[in-house]
Amino acid sequence: MKALLVCCEVFMREVSIMINQSPNTIFPVFTELGAHEQSAVLHAQIQSAIDGAEGKGFDHILLGYGLCGNALNDIRSRSLPMIAIRAHDCCTVFLGSRQRFKEIFGNELSSTWSSAGYLERGNDYIHRTDTGKLLGLDRGYDDFVKEYGEENARYIWETLHPEEKNKTLVFIDTEETASLGHRESCKKRAIEEGKSFSYIKGDTRLLKALVDGHWMDEEFLRIEPGHRINALYDEQFIIESVLQ
Repeated sequence: MKALLVCCEVFMREVSIMINQSPNTIFPVFTELGAHEQSAVLHAQIQSAIDGAEGKGFDHILLGYGLCGNALNDIRSRSLPMIAIRAHDCCTVFLGSRQRFKEIFGNELSSTWSSAGYLERGNDYIHRTDTGKLLGLDRGYDDFVKEYGEENARYIWETLHPEEKNKTLVFIDTEETASLGHRESCKKRAIEEGKSFSYIKGDTRLLKALVDGHWMDEEFLRIEPGHRINALYDEQFIIESVLQ
């Protein structure tokens, strides 16, 4: 298989190793990590890379992202099938499954975490899960007042923003990056800022499956030419393919 991989640079180290070892011929295009802070910007970059792949002999387009704050919503291809990971954000991809994400972060969707990619390439070494963003954790109080009224807004705000008791920074280390020493560097910074520190061993099986072509339906979505990605905002499927 000859494929174009459009991927966030947060996965650059891991994916580069996998491309080298893959039986497939993969041409990577990495988007800047900071683009995920503005989903419309990231969406435009991904769509531009896909459009630029037309007529260049690729068999598939692989998307190395989660839904990422809606950046994948409405992404489409005219003539090439696309493969996307069923995940809300890169945290799920780093952990290896939606089930593991739910086990670790299910009760704290706005938890802060980091990885080698964020330490090396991010504007801030700390990231919050985009699952919380999809549930409204990035919206201001006034936004809720305008939409739901003062009383309802107060209840929604208190529900989404309980008093923060856990000031732990979680570092997700992968097998591919464990030798770089980033875990200790992140721990030092967290302690200096008054945070406690927790380490989790990552699992990049989803990235490897994406690159190698092992696309199980429960973990990946195939989007045929003439179809587009539609966000579902659920925990099971995350995204679906619909006719343009």
